[in-house]
Amino acid sequence: MEQSVELNHFLAGVERRALRIAEISLRDRDDALDVVQGAMLRLAHSYGTRPAVEWRPIFHRILYNGIRDCQRRRSVRSRIFALLPGRRQDDDCEIADPLENVADGAPDPARRVMADEAMRRLERALAALPARQQEAFVLRCLEGMDVAETAAAMGCSEGSVKTHYFRALQALRAELGEVW
Repeated sequence: MEQSVELNHFLAGVERRALRIAEISLRDRDDALDVVQGAMLRLAHSYGTRPAVEWRPIFHRILYNGIRDCQRRRSVRSRIFALLPGRRQDDDCEIADPLENVADGAPDPARRVMADEAMRRLERALAALPARQQEAFVLRCLEGMDVAETAAAMGCSEGSVKTHYFRALQALRAELGEVW
């Protein structure tokens, strides 16, 4: 029973960051929620009995595999629907949630606006990176994994992780030099 409590605690701890990673990669909240939920369920179902120290790299590997699967499905779907006659161009219109624009009462709105803009630029720059560089950067920098954990999560060698991470840093510095 203690294992399930520990697993629940782990999943609660990674949920928000995993959702953010998926949103950056997929640019769609609903798809991101589906991928994160699937990753959490798969970890619990298939790997929940493993030692807790193994969960983090396994979870991120499952998460990124889910993101890639979703991107592949989108690609196939868009190719199929592009062939259909009478396709509407405005399928992406969504109704904005009015609660997203409500002020939260945090002090110093100017500073918050600057931080929000910096994060938007970082997210755009991250989204422009090749998938493996993006994955290495997020796992190393944002998730705080060491090289060995990142290599396990990405399913590659430690040398590959270092190369992808270095290239990601170079690209981000070139793109965000004046902001960061």
